[in-house]
Amino acid sequence: MATVSISCILWEEVRMFDFTEEELNRYSRHILLKDVGVEGQEKIKNGKVLVVGAGGLGAPVALYLAAAGVGTIGIIDGDVVDISNLQRQVIHFTADVDKPKVESAKEKMLALNPNVKVKTYHDFLRADNALDIIKEYDFVVDGTDNFPVKFLINDACVMAGKPFSHGGILRFEGQTMTHIPGHACYRCLFKEPPPAGLVPTCSQAGVLGAIAGMLGTIQAAETLKYLTGVGELLTDKLLTFNAKTMDFRKIKSHKNASCPICGEHPTVTQLVDYKQAACDLKSHKQ
Repeated sequence: MATVSISCILWEEVRMFDFTEEELNRYSRHILLKDVGVEGQEKIKNGKVLVVGAGGLGAPVALYLAAAGVGTIGIIDGDVVDISNLQRQVIHFTADVDKPKVESAKEKMLALNPNVKVKTYHDFLRADNALDIIKEYDFVVDGTDNFPVKFLINDACVMAGKPFSHGGILRFEGQTMTHIPGHACYRCLFKEPPPAGLVPTCSQAGVLGAIAGMLGTIQAAETLKYLTGVGELLTDKLLTFNAKTMDFRKIKSHKNASCPICGEHPTVTQLVDYKQAACDLKSHKQ
């Protein structure tokens, strides 16, 4: 009887916060955590998080943030659901094919938790809209699948002083890091996007569907840790894993004084839309 135990044991603490009986029961497993409690859940409820991309990574991130009760969740993606997405983008169902991904995602998020607010942007993040969109949010999650937008997210967040979670997957591998202002950013590790076509995309090289869930849930956990102030973030660290061997590694990083955007003499002073070679799996079939 989770609701009864919380109402009795934590009543003095609970009544200081604006939670309904339904919310207390819904979030009881968070509230019972010593490191989270009612105060931590209140921080989650007041949190505003932007998820860039409603695909393989964005899907589990959006579901777990909605389940956790993040008060405002923004989700931006200009694509529609394709049947090839369903192998890994678990927020979309077969009936959603041809529906805008953000609308499909919003439906599932609100069905899971009607207490959260979901703001949709049926558009792509670009140099001319990035700063205006991210300024409303406390934390940004990179759930994209291409380098140009990853660098755009990094640059916009650094310029705006916003923390964010980077994530990337390909074949059987994944990597992630969390940037907090004043610490290493994505460009501190990877100075600039690779030439178009040099690194294959998931639609060229393939990806094991389950690793999107593995990495996406790590990014969701980092987001909740940031909002609550619990634990140690993947700051100044790059976490990598290989699902074939289930080997995980943490690679230490540091703020780079010569970083082109957060270094001592920045050369990146405005947002740029880098070019990405068009890639469609169907066009590669002979």
